[in-house]
Amino acid sequence: MVGFIRFADSLSAWFGKAFAWLIILMAVGTGYEVFVRYIMNKPTPWALDVSFMMYGTLFMMGGAYTLSRGGHVRGDFLYRLWQPKTQARVDLALYILFFFPGVLALIFAGWKYAARSWSYTEVSINSPAGIPIYQFKSVIVAAGLLLFVQGIAQVCRCILAIRTNEWLAADEDVFETEDVLMREVDKAERDHHI
Repeated sequence: MVGFIRFADSLSAWFGKAFAWLIILMAVGTGYEVFVRYIMNKPTPWALDVSFMMYGTLFMMGGAYTLSRGGHVRGDFLYRLWQPKTQARVDLALYILFFFPGVLALIFAGWKYAARSWSYTEVSINSPAGIPIYQFKSVIVAAGLLLFVQGIAQVCRCILAIRTNEWLAADEDVFETEDVLMREVDKAERDHHI
């Protein structure tokens, strides 16, 4: 079980980090659009559509990675007070009742949606440039499959937590800026006192 959890976490992390580079492309594209629109007075017909597609792709493909790192928003005002075993039981029930039906609906509906789009090589109706969007509809299916795999890993985490009353932690590869700064301050204070 631990091996599968680590595999799923690694897979989700790889896709999340790979698609995170879209942020740079979005920034460059938006910067270019601002320059040509306001400095050269020649706006592009494609910039808005491309930024929407990149943002949507980034959002969808980062979902499994965020799930693997416990980064999704949750109302945990009571949850955090419970023992890991109790948390795992609640999580397990919620994965079975809500998560998997939702993700399976995403995969199957996304498949039909993408297949229809590919069948007539759909283009954006919002852009005079006729930007092709059919390939980006496939992202819905890919994101759903990644979420499904990560969801199975999360169920395995729940089972382990129910057995051991401890959560198997994911690798820590993302840190909040405040946490990093606080660690640096603490380290500087310790070094200063030595």
